[in-house]
Amino acid sequence: MQKLDHWVGRASYLLMLMSGILILLMAWIETYGVVKRYVFHAPDPATYELSTMFLLLCGVLAVAGVERLDRHVRNDMVASRFPQRIKIILLETIFPFMALIFCAVLTWKSLGNALYALEIGQVSKTSWALPLAPIKFAIPVCYTLLCLVLIGRFCRGIALLKGAKDQSQIE
Repeated sequence: MQKLDHWVGRASYLLMLMSGILILLMAWIETYGVVKRYVFHAPDPATYELSTMFLLLCGVLAVAGVERLDRHVRNDMVASRFPQRIKIILLETIFPFMALIFCAVLTWKSLGNALYALEIGQVSKTSWALPLAPIKFAIPVCYTLLCLVLIGRFCRGIALLKGAKDQSQIE
């Protein structure tokens, strides 16, 4: 289990790094598009299309790493009012399990969509006609990694609850 956790951690870190590089690349592409439009009066529609694709990839590539590092947005207004044991049960077991179910369905449906895009040869509706299947396959791949992160978080939550058998160890 530790070896799998190690590889999931490395993969999620590398995908977060790729996400950051895509953000930088997206900024350069948008700057190019603005300069070309307003300085040379020749708009380039490819900048919008590439930025849109990169924006999708940035979110999808980074989601597993952000969850693994526990750097996501969390509303603690309700959870902070519960005792420590209830917080552990909610935040470390129930919420990851619910997120796992949601992400598993999202992965399953997006894989079907990606396979369909590959089957019909779906392309973008611009003059470039970029194939969309590679972009669509990034979604189930990255969400599968997120599912593995959530399984690890759920298992750690269960272990945390089992390790602290009485109330005094948790508080």
